[in-house]
Amino acid sequence: MSTIINTPNAPAPIGPYNQAVMAGNMLFVSGQIALDPQSGELVLTDLTTETTKVLENIKAILTEAGLDFSHIVKTSIFLKDMGDFARVNEIYGSYFTGNYPARETVQVAALPKNVNVEISVIAYKG
Repeated sequence: MSTIINTPNAPAPIGPYNQAVMAGNMLFVSGQIALDPQSGELVLTDLTTETTKVLENIKAILTEAGLDFSHIVKTSIFLKDMGDFARVNEIYGSYFTGNYPARETVQVAALPKNVNVEISVIAYKG
């Protein structure tokens, strides 16, 4: 059994997918970019602002599902430039306390809407 999770506090999907799907006790959050949920505009002022917006969008989806960052068990970070790794990692790390999830970070040729960072997560509601 699965449940679709959508919230107006995170950007609407820009394709044929949902913000997240709860399957049993697992929440699969689609890749999030720095779109402002109210205006639909990209927030690309600088890498810090962009990464923070991505994580705030993830937070809104987790909240809608009754979860928070402590429930995340796996994260995938996609970067346009691996040179941004240290800065993104610093901001990312500030959203967690204690036990960090498993993760991979990869550089890709391009991301949707030409953003610099996209992050997807898997969370466990146990």
